Amino acid sequence: MKTRTFMDSVVLYVQAGAGGNGCRSFRREKCVAHGGPDGGDGGRGAHVILVGCSNENSLVRLYFTPHQRAPDGGHGKGKQLCGRNGKDLYVRVPCGTEVREKESGRFLGDITEDGQELMLAKGGKGGLGNVHWKSSTHQAPTEHTDGEAGESVELRLDLKILADVGLV
Repeated sequence: MKTRTFMDSVVLYVQAGAGGNGCRSFRREKCVAHGGPDGGDGGRGAHVILVGCSNENSLVRLYFTPHQRAPDGGHGKGKQLCGRNGKDLYVRVPCGTEVREKESGRFLGDITEDGQELMLAKGGKGGLGNVHWKSSTHQAPTEHTDGEAGESVELRLDLKILADVGLV
């Protein structure tokens, strides 16, 4: 016999993706005497977004997978190629879910309708490649920047339930 479980409160650990690093690269071709810098920028890290779903009725799926991590952004490449942005992570929750920070208890938002979105953690910004530092006096820059880290937060999700009570 299969039993159905119901969860109305769960702790969720989310981490957004880190931004990709910028590239330090120089253009080299056979017939080009002075190619110059051509390092591309890093991509943005993915965000973690909470989405209301009318087909969900419990937080049990998040109870068994409490750690949600979004992918990182891609690193920059030569030929001024930018890294790929991370694909945002959408976490589905039932309508009527209340979101609070775990430690402070600060209220972050309430998912009340289908399709409503709430951003939980922002992804990190991508780094800059060495092409941004070139000038007439600084023709061979080796500087580049690393991507920023994504946000990380511990949350408490509570499902508000409206029970229908009938007397016979």
